[in-house]
Amino acid sequence: MIRVGVGTDKHRLSGGRKMILGGVHVEAIVGPVGHSDGDAVAHAIIDALLGAAAQGDIGAHFPDTDPRWKGADSLALLKAAVELLRSQGWRPINVDCSIHLERPQLKDLKEAMARRLAAAMGLPRECVSIKAKTGEALDSVGRGEAVEAFAVALIEKSD
Repeated sequence: MIRVGVGTDKHRLSGGRKMILGGVHVEAIVGPVGHSDGDAVAHAIIDALLGAAAQGDIGAHFPDTDPRWKGADSLALLKAAVELLRSQGWRPINVDCSIHLERPQLKDLKEAMARRLAAAMGLPRECVSIKAKTGEALDSVGRGEAVEAFAVALIEKSD
């Protein structure tokens, strides 16, 4: 049995915050505002995986009202989500994610993100795709006010 899940995440950008995307530090003068490290890429992938397994969303498992997740490393949350799926007999097959960010450009960081995310999920590198798009000066992403990520994940029932 196989299932597909879709996940999205969007964070407002603000000065004084580090920008972590796909588990990689991105040199920028602003960073995502969030209860954890604000990694929109990891968060979208977590939601895609949880959705595929009909296990709710990131907020159900790592609520922003819980002080344990304050400043949390989102790759650790991703690992925990994958372990939850595995405990229920599911395993990820592949993940595809598009990042929408006006600046800085991410073209030189996509490979590092894919490697970090694949390792966190226990997947071969070739099973993780990362794409980057700008907001073409439209909406909150295009104005440089937000980062947004969209992910799709394929999972299968383990034998």
